[in-house]
Amino acid sequence: MNRGANRGGLHWSRSLRFRLLAVTVAGLTVAVVLAGLVLSGLFREHVQRQFEAALVQQLDQVTARLEFDAQGQPVIAAQSLSDPRWLKPYSGLYWQVDAMAPDGRGRAGVLRSRSLWDTSLTLQVDALADGAVHMHEVSGPQGAPLLVLERTVRAEGVDAARWRLIVAADLQATQAATAQFTRVLALSLAALLVLLAAAAWAQVAVGLRPLQALQRGLQDVQQARTTRLQGAFPAEMQPLVDDFNAVLERNAEVVERARTQAGNLAHALKTPLSVLENAACAPAPSDGAALAALVREQVQVARRHIDWHLARSRVAASAHLPGQRTALESVVGGLVRVMNKVHAGRGVDITVALPDAPLFFAGEAQDLQEMLGNLLDNACKWAQSTVRLQAQVLGGQPSQMVVSVEDDGPGIGAAQRAQAVERGVRLDETVPGTGLGLAIVQDLAALYGGRLDLEPADLGGLRVVLVLPAARETA
Repeated sequence: MNRGANRGGLHWSRSLRFRLLAVTVAGLTVAVVLAGLVLSGLFREHVQRQFEAALVQQLDQVTARLEFDAQGQPVIAAQSLSDPRWLKPYSGLYWQVDAMAPDGRGRAGVLRSRSLWDTSLTLQVDALADGAVHMHEVSGPQGAPLLVLERTVRAEGVDAARWRLIVAADLQATQAATAQFTRVLALSLAALLVLLAAAAWAQVAVGLRPLQALQRGLQDVQQARTTRLQGAFPAEMQPLVDDFNAVLERNAEVVERARTQAGNLAHALKTPLSVLENAACAPAPSDGAALAALVREQVQVARRHIDWHLARSRVAASAHLPGQRTALESVVGGLVRVMNKVHAGRGVDITVALPDAPLFFAGEAQDLQEMLGNLLDNACKWAQSTVRLQAQVLGGQPSQMVVSVEDDGPGIGAAQRAQAVERGVRLDETVPGTGLGLAIVQDLAALYGGRLDLEPADLGGLRVVLVLPAARETA
């Protein structure tokens, strides 16, 4: 079973590592691809703009060199153009002048650069305003892709004469540069992605290493090699480790307490069971009343021990549960009404003094009733005429409250106070009881982190001071 659990834990760890790595690598891949597309697009746009700007300069140069003869015909001295590519056939840089008719049609290639050799550029009919520049992409000599810029000019003094100036440049070099940049960028980003994936794997491996240490610690606890999680953990995981160790310690306390309670109960029941066994083995007495009284006495002793241990077990299981709160005023009010009925024949006056602000006990109502009920019952049994209950809050953290119950009875001497809270001890056999009241209150208070003190009362009798954890009033 342990081996199966271990394999499940390792599978969970590997699965978590795989999922984290897959998500990280997928995110990095998307980011790298988007970055590549953006960079490639920016580079292509930059190169295109640079290419267009250079071509505009060439168009301006051709426009500046354009002249008209006496007949209004265009003339461009090829030697006046600075770029030698104008003179080299199929060099990739071309200019051309077309005659434009009023209807938009005209005669192509009236003048053209030597680089066009025996071809001319054919453009679609385009309505251009004077001086406006239009841009096209067409196929040029030998099928090369060209970027074409065109503008129209008029001959001076001749209104109807319009001419279209064209410059064109081969896009192959630009496209090749862009393609080369894209290839280099793709290889670089691929290498970067590999490095980032390796870094992500290392980060995931290092980041999950504390979980592996935690898993080994849990296996050690499960296989009883240790009783708590041990080792050095990151600050982010230490609260989890501390809480888990607290749970382990709490469970160990519960198990040890249960073992102790079982042992104590078994030991306490040995005596009445032995007495009953001896009585059963002895010759039958002539008077059955004595045997019946013995049986009743021992059964009562066994019942007292069982009730006491059951009360301790119940409180031990619920004493530290969070969120418990009980209003003191409601519990005290109910108990006072019960005591007034139970001790009505003795004429005991029970007075209660509680603070104006509500007090809340950080525990179960049944436990508070058990403790205060025992204290009030004892006080009413011993009081001559008056029992007084008071409560207040103690400052500090954690918050505590003090409940005192005093009477005007004979009281208890200082030498007998420690003996009064022992189990089954009754200082006066003439007063009915089991001798477990104060012992139960002391044990219950201790389980809640409180205490029980016995003091002389101002009324002349005994004051019992009970200190318990207090809960805050909810908003």
